[in-house]
Amino acid sequence: MPRSSVLKGAAETRATTASVQDYLGAIYDLASSSGKPVIGARLAKHMGISAPAVTEAIHRMARGGYVKIGRGKQLVLSNKGRQIAEVMARRHRLLERWLTDTLGLNWTDAHEEAHRLEHALSPRVEDRLAELLGMPSTCPHGNPIPGMAKPPRVEPFPLAQAKEGTTVVVERITEEAEADKKLLEHLWKNDVRPGRRLKITEVAPWAGTITASGDGKIIALGLPAAAKIWVYSPGAAG
Repeated sequence: MPRSSVLKGAAETRATTASVQDYLGAIYDLASSSGKPVIGARLAKHMGISAPAVTEAIHRMARGGYVKIGRGKQLVLSNKGRQIAEVMARRHRLLERWLTDTLGLNWTDAHEEAHRLEHALSPRVEDRLAELLGMPSTCPHGNPIPGMAKPPRVEPFPLAQAKEGTTVVVERITEEAEADKKLLEHLWKNDVRPGRRLKITEVAPWAGTITASGDGKIIALGLPAAAKIWVYSPGAAG
C-alpha cells in the first residue's frame, strides 16, 4: 500500500462510521483468509450479526460506493472501500502486535482490545506505533500488515489438507480463526503460532479430525478448525 494510498485511505476512513469500518474490515479479512467468495451469510456468521441487519448494511454500503454486489451476491470492495479496509486492518494488526509483544496480552484479549482501540487511532499515532514496533510485516497471527514490507514468500495451504506423516510450519492463523474465541484460546494454550513446526501424526476424515505433535505437545483439531490455519512445507520460504 503506497504512502499516497495510506493518506487517502486515512482521509476516507475519517468520513465513515465505526460500523461501516467494521463491515469493510470484515469483508477484507474474509476475502484474504481463504479466497472463498464473501457473501452476506458468511459475513453475518463472522461478525455475529443477524442476516437481516447485514443485508441492510450491505445495500447501504453499496449505495455509498464502498462495495459492489456481484454474481451470486458476492461482495467485492470498491477502491474506496478497500482503502478504508486496509487502514483498519493495518491499525488492528499493529495494535495486536503492540498488545502482545509489549504489554504481554494473550491472543484473545489482544484481538478484542485492538478492535476497541482501532477506531480511535490517529494516523500520527499509527505511524509512531509502527516505528516503535520495528515496522513488523505481520500481526502476531502471521497475517500481513498493509503498508509494511511483505513477509517471506511461501506456498501455504490449509492445515486440514496436510498429509499424515508430513511436517509443516504454521504460516498464519486466519482472521476467521481469530473470530472464534475458543479456537484462538486453544491454539494459544498449545503454542500453535506462526513459525511452529508440526508433525502430522493422524488424519481421520471419518472422525473429522487431524492430530499433530510438536515440542512434546499433541494437539487434535476438527477439520473445519484446521482449515482456518495455513501452513507450508519446511524449506518453502523464499
